[in-house]
Amino acid sequence: MPVTYGAVGATQAADLLQYPPRGYRPLERRIRVGHGPERWEHAWMRVMSWGIQRGAGFRVTPLPAPAAATTAGYLPVVFDADGAPVRPATVGAAGETVFTPEGDALVRAGDTGLLQPPLWPRAFPVRVVYVIDEPERRGAAFGTLPGHALAGEELFLVERRADDSVWLTVRIFSRPAGGVWRLVLPVLRLVQAILVRRYLAELTGPLPASAATS
Repeated sequence: MPVTYGAVGATQAADLLQYPPRGYRPLERRIRVGHGPERWEHAWMRVMSWGIQRGAGFRVTPLPAPAAATTAGYLPVVFDADGAPVRPATVGAAGETVFTPEGDALVRAGDTGLLQPPLWPRAFPVRVVYVIDEPERRGAAFGTLPGHALAGEELFLVERRADDSVWLTVRIFSRPAGGVWRLVLPVLRLVQAILVRRYLAELTGPLPASAATS
């Protein structure tokens, strides 16, 4: 099943806010989430194991990409800061599943997630369209699938800087998926803003005991 927009991977663009895909609204927020190696490990693993969506209030049902789909077109591609493909740093080779210390599988390009909001009768499907896996930059981008209220892409990127500070960037472009969703656009934007605030707050809380003592 293809994603519901054409500009796959456009959240990599540093100038997305100035030049978004035609008809889409861009959004970017960045926050310092902490400092040190424990915060770094905790933050990127949360981002790459559906943890940031769970922390925002979604119930997530992961659907790993079948081998045939991965081979056909969703190979685990990773990119550097200039958008050039590079070899993975830690996530593993194609086809390999890697787990967090809590036992959650890290996402791979091609994986699907069903995001069930509280008090809403159906889940919104998204697909991992690419991952970033570098020594100091790790994250994943999620594209919308049919059945989602919006069409577009979200990137969650964790970076560790030279002073050992850890930062989270949320970069999005989106528009209503069509039909009735166009009629409730102000509500969609309000919900999106609330979710972005939750995403940013998710990684700033106290570290779990397992991370703090590792």
